[in-house]
Amino acid sequence: MEPFKIHILGCGSALPTLKHNASSQLIEMRGKCFMVDCGEGAQMQFRRSHIHFSKLNAIFISHMHGDHCFGLMGLLSTLGMLGRTSKLRIYAPKDYEPLFRQQVEFFMQTMEYEMEMIPVDTEKQQVIYEDHSLTVETVPLQHRVPCCGFIFREKPTLPHIRRDMIDYYGIPVSQINNIKNGADWTNEDGDIIPNARLVQPADSPRSYAYCSDTRFVPGLKEKVKGVTVLYHESTYTSDQEDRAKIYYHSTARQAATIAAGAGVGTLLLGHYSARYNDEQVLLEEAKAVFDHSILSQEGMVFDVV
Repeated sequence: MEPFKIHILGCGSALPTLKHNASSQLIEMRGKCFMVDCGEGAQMQFRRSHIHFSKLNAIFISHMHGDHCFGLMGLLSTLGMLGRTSKLRIYAPKDYEPLFRQQVEFFMQTMEYEMEMIPVDTEKQQVIYEDHSLTVETVPLQHRVPCCGFIFREKPTLPHIRRDMIDYYGIPVSQINNIKNGADWTNEDGDIIPNARLVQPADSPRSYAYCSDTRFVPGLKEKVKGVTVLYHESTYTSDQEDRAKIYYHSTARQAATIAAGAGVGTLLLGHYSARYNDEQVLLEEAKAVFDHSILSQEGMVFDVV
């Protein structure tokens, strides 16, 4: 099974603190690296992750609030100074496109790599990125500005051929892909060896849903149903539910309610209000509803299995 890792670069909310960085994550999957949100200081956290900047394939911005995007221009500038030459695509809400072009023209005139912004319709659930091994799709959220989450999904892989069967039946290398694709094998005596005996089932595809700033949306559970890991903002505890409603945020209990209803494997909590010196109260509230809840923290590397 290839690595599928979530690197937490920042999990705080808008008000800066000495404890948490602004929202940002790195997703490692199938040999690629993607950034989700890029709050202030994200590039310094990126460096601490020990992932080389050159491995970054694309950046996804959930919405245009500063704690999710103020670090973007600094990161893009650093990539240029490090000698990046390959194109970098930035997926962000469509209203950002004019401002992005102005910033690039003003700050990035000497950059030797191409930066392409892909406008995202935050009101649609649709695939916006696809390659041979994975897809990224949007998830509409409800915040004070246009906002969406992102679901990273592995594509199904072929079954694993059994090494002992290759040796036992003397199967040549040239036939391995045929067998992975469902072919039987006929030995020298003309006996047909059924495919099911020659292979082991492929690993189940894994998925990760990143649900950025949003108020409690009961229907969200259907949009992220069955994902392996769900990150859902949990800015407040339930005693601040009225405040969460006003500012279009969620409580830890509400995040856990979505996780339970969606039948996810694990819930990662994040986007903590600066009012909490100890986020354990958020974790306890979430675990009362969904036991497989975890607090995200800067420097955490979570394996999606």
